[in-house]
Amino acid sequence: MTELPSAGDIMRDHGVSRGVALRVFRVLQKEGVAEPVPGGRWRVVRAESRADRRPLEQRIAEVITDERLEVGAAFPSASMLAEQFGVSRPTVTKALDKLEAAGVLASGGQGKVRTVRAVPIREERS
Repeated sequence: MTELPSAGDIMRDHGVSRGVALRVFRVLQKEGVAEPVPGGRWRVVRAESRADRRPLEQRIAEVITDERLEVGAAFPSASMLAEQFGVSRPTVTKALDKLEAAGVLASGGQGKVRTVRAVPIREERS
């Protein structure tokens, strides 16, 4: 993998502050283009190994818009989501709890089907 210039190099070569250089690295990480490596450096992520690095709750919320679920519709189970996203069921449960706290999902209680409470607004990516 290709290593990116350090924050110091970017500051010197482009005349920007350290904060601007670090924000650039965070944007690249959020977009899945770069990742940090030990020693405070960053590297480019290969296109074929690029993974969706957004928080799991954001990826799960996207299921609502991708499957065109409406308010009141049944939401897939934690087991189904765990299989779909390749993570453990407890990890999915934590993400679902965050979506419930945000008001996106409604829980019917233990053993009950979760339902969609609000359809999240999809942000346009340029």
